[in-house]
Amino acid sequence: MKKIENIQIILASASPRRRELLGQIGLHPQILPSTVEENITSTKPEEVVKELSWQKAEDVFDKIEGERRENTGSFVVIGADTVVANAGEILGKPKSHADAARMIEELQGKEHQVYTGVTLIGRDADGKRVQTVFAEKTDVFVYPMNEEEIYEYANSEEPMDKAGAYGIQGRFAAYIERICGDYNNVVGLPAGRVFQEIKRLF
Repeated sequence: MKKIENIQIILASASPRRRELLGQIGLHPQILPSTVEENITSTKPEEVVKELSWQKAEDVFDKIEGERRENTGSFVVIGADTVVANAGEILGKPKSHADAARMIEELQGKEHQVYTGVTLIGRDADGKRVQTVFAEKTDVFVYPMNEEEIYEYANSEEPMDKAGAYGIQGRFAAYIERICGDYNNVVGLPAGRVFQEIKRLF
């Protein structure tokens, strides 16, 4: 743990949920959100999140490299992207409350998948570039919901900034039957795997 504490952690995201998850495992990142224009070449959820996480991490890494005058110690940039997929189709953030209701209707009573892609790019103590990219998948099972429950949730503000129109850590927890995989991955970052990958790289 002491070795990792000596590594500067940069999160290429403004997500408070990701920052909290890193803080939970003792990592306190500098927040430097990526401004790169996203470019997707795949339709497979697992590949999409890896592509997007790579683009975000590379964007911020390049900015840091441009500002560094000399080797000032180890650092790693964490880029991440999360999508919800139903039968292989990616559900983004809802554009309206009606769109949120449509998504929840698709998910209720069934199993779907949440994918988070993570890219780590940095430099070790010797100044050598280190990097890795991976995707984590969690299966989520949602209880059947009636029309009133769907519209009550969809018309709240909770789903509006979330992929798939729900937050597992919020009110929607009332409708989660079970998950198979990493809970934190559904929140937005597989924190345990991130920690282990940083250990492996450094």
